[in-house]
Amino acid sequence: MSKLAPTPAQTVGPFFHYALPYDGDRDLIAPGTPGAVQFSGVVYDGTGAPVPDALVEIWQPDTEGNVVQEHGSLRRDGYTFTGFGRASTDRTGKFVFSTLRPGSMAEGRAPYFAVAVFARGLLNRCLTRAYLPGELAENDAFLTSVPAERRHTLMATEEGNRIVFDIRLQGEDETVFFGQ
Repeated sequence: MSKLAPTPAQTVGPFFHYALPYDGDRDLIAPGTPGAVQFSGVVYDGTGAPVPDALVEIWQPDTEGNVVQEHGSLRRDGYTFTGFGRASTDRTGKFVFSTLRPGSMAEGRAPYFAVAVFARGLLNRCLTRAYLPGELAENDAFLTSVPAERRHTLMATEEGNRIVFDIRLQGEDETVFFGQ
C-alpha cells in the first residue's frame, strides 16, 4: 500500500471551526433591529468554487465612524454593538452578518469593513477591506492608491439593506489582500 503525503489542509486545519464559532458571533446587532443591514458574500477558491469551510471576521466603526470600544464581542448581550463579528461559510461558501452600515472614520475617507478570512490551506489569515460604494469611495486616498484594474475587488455592492462583498482567494479577480 502506498502512502500519500498530507495536504496543507490536513496538517494545518481547518481546526478553527472547532473552537472559534460561538452563539451570536455573526449578529453584531439583532436581525430586524432598526438600521440593521445584512453584510454577506461568498468566499471562492482559486478555481472559482465556493469554499464551504472558511471563517470570516469583520471589524467596523459604528454608523458615525467611531471606533467602538465596548466589551461583549464573545458573549453577546443582544443590544451592545461592539464592531466585531465572526461567521462561518455554509455549504455554498456564503457568510452573513447582521450589523450596522459603517460610517466614515475621517473626513474624505470612504466607509469600509475590515475583513479577515481563514480558510483551509492558508497558514495565515488574509486581510482585506470591503468599501461601500459612493462618492467618498471615488476619492478615498487609500482606495485610489490600489491599481484601478484591481480596485473593484475591494468594492461591496448595496441593494436596499443588503451589502454584498464576495471574496476570491486566488485566480482571476483575486481580492486585494494586505500584509499582516
